[in-house]
Amino acid sequence: MTAHSLIVGGSTAKRVIACPGSVALGQQMPPRPSSDYADEGTMLHDFIAEYLDGDFPAESLVGNIHGNGMALTEDLYEYKLAPAIAALAEIDPDNLMEYEVERRVDFGAYMPGVFGSVDLLGRVGNRAIVLDWKFGSGVMVDVEENEQLMFYAAAAMRSPDTKWAFEGADEIELIIVQPPQVKQWVATTARIKQFERQLKKAVSAALAPNAPLAAGPHCKWCAAKPLCPEMNGSAERMLKAKLEALPVDQITHMLGQAPLLEQFIADLRQLVHGLLDEGRPVPGWKLVQKRAMRKWVAEDKAGGILEEAGLLPDEAYVTKVITPAQAAKVMKKLKLGPLPKGAVASISSGTTLAPEDDPRPEAVQIGQMLTKALSKIQ
Repeated sequence: MTAHSLIVGGSTAKRVIACPGSVALGQQMPPRPSSDYADEGTMLHDFIAEYLDGDFPAESLVGNIHGNGMALTEDLYEYKLAPAIAALAEIDPDNLMEYEVERRVDFGAYMPGVFGSVDLLGRVGNRAIVLDWKFGSGVMVDVEENEQLMFYAAAAMRSPDTKWAFEGADEIELIIVQPPQVKQWVATTARIKQFERQLKKAVSAALAPNAPLAAGPHCKWCAAKPLCPEMNGSAERMLKAKLEALPVDQITHMLGQAPLLEQFIADLRQLVHGLLDEGRPVPGWKLVQKRAMRKWVAEDKAGGILEEAGLLPDEAYVTKVITPAQAAKVMKKLKLGPLPKGAVASISSGTTLAPEDDPRPEAVQIGQMLTKALSKIQ
């Protein structure tokens, strides 16, 4: 049994609502191989569920090997698992919450075959709680109007084994714990039911022939981008356009679509690589070996071999100071406090494009900051 239905699950609800046609396209794609990031997230989800269901100190999980072969390192425990566990004390300071973890929830006869797995479902007083762990570091996830959490809440309200958390509840608190952040949003039963109707309409559209397609921000995580005529058409239009002839407002709009196109190209390359790796021909393309890099057969013995060959120790070894980030990490671990004041300056490597609402200061301000930083190290 998979954790999510083939039609729509919590993580795909936003996309299916915006683009019902993505369901049929996605079913034509070959399975995507798991990544190290995905395996790491799975391991952390499973270990925190094991801890919450058990009765043992959390730190005893360090060193455990997950079923996918990954190990829970001290760093993952310190920076991911421990802060996530500590977040529960912030959410439930009086330890009054009744909860269940990793529960399958579904919509029954209302939407047959649509189900998912909620990370934590709880109840404190008159408030139901739906919580999702996010262990990725790259993309910060918003909680307000979060379709994934509303999916879990709606499904849990209909599931016989989990609806206890909502019976008589005045509020439904949706929570995302993405260490070190805890984000909370309180919804009403009426809002969840409204979302549920919207989801049902999207699922019905997705199951109909010629379901509509729509490009947008939801495309970012869609595996079917390489097959999508909406994305292909967008790419073709941009390739044919002459930028110098475009008005500035159109350039602004097209630049806003760049992240989607970049992800589309990356997914297209991954698809073709996977097909060739399986031995399926793709006319015009082949797999070749990456550039070979010379490596020591046994790096721990390489220094001795070089000394025997006539090199002096200072010629065989390179010693360099660790980076400020590495130093801060070591000092924190040894409880030596922060880095010495004035020892480090933050210097940008240059400028990069960003949307106007990006919180970082404009390049003019950055230049002033750079001058100030350089003055500290001269």
